[in-house]
Parts: sequence; structure tokens; C-alpha cells
Amino acid sequence: QVQLVESGGGVVQDGGALRLSCRASGVIVSANNMGWYRQAPGKQRELVAYISSGDRTNYADSVKGRFTISRDNAKNTVYLQVNSLKPDDTAVYYCRRGFYNDWGQGTQVTVPS
Repeated sequence: QVQLVESGGGVVQDGGALRLSCRASGVIVSANNMGWYRQAPGKQRELVAYISSGDRTNYADSVKGRFTISRDNAKNTVYLQVNSLKPDDTAVYYCRRGFYNDWGQGTQVTVPS
């Protein structure tokens, strides 16, 4: 059974930073494409960062240069470093295995305006 557990969210001031973690069990993250998504109130869930099993990364235009996705294979964990946070980044952040219906419970990031 695949389980993804996100952590690291919080309330941070405009311009601040956080590191979000997605700890996986039941799946080897290094052998899978992994993505970070976010969903703001009243909006659809969107993909913000993606890392392939071959370590290729891709980012939404809105976060390029500010967010970095990475993976620690020894810890079977995927990270999302989020820098220069803005109020528009306020959302629940989720990780997902590839395009499977394997999601975590999410972690809330709030940047007050």
C-alpha cells in the first residue's frame, strides 16, 4: 500500500521560505516520477513541480526560479524548497506518485498579505 505523508508547511511572511517534505512508504521514490501540487481556496489543484525517475525536473511558470524539487533516495523522501514566498502561494501542497491516484493528505502553506 502506497502512503505519502507531507510535512513542513506553516505560516510564513511574504518573501520567506519553507522546505516541504513528502515521506513515502510502499513505493520507491527513486524509481518513480514524483510531483508536488497545490490547491488554493476556490481554485483547481495545479502541478507546480515534477521530478522524473531520471532526475529531470519541470516547474510551473509561476514558481520557476523560486521553488526547487529534489529527492533523498536514502530517506525515500521528496522535498520542495519554496523560496521568495508570496501571498499567491497560499495553498495546501500535496505530493503525488506519477499520475497514479496516490496522494498525501497535504500540508498547508499560508503567506499573509
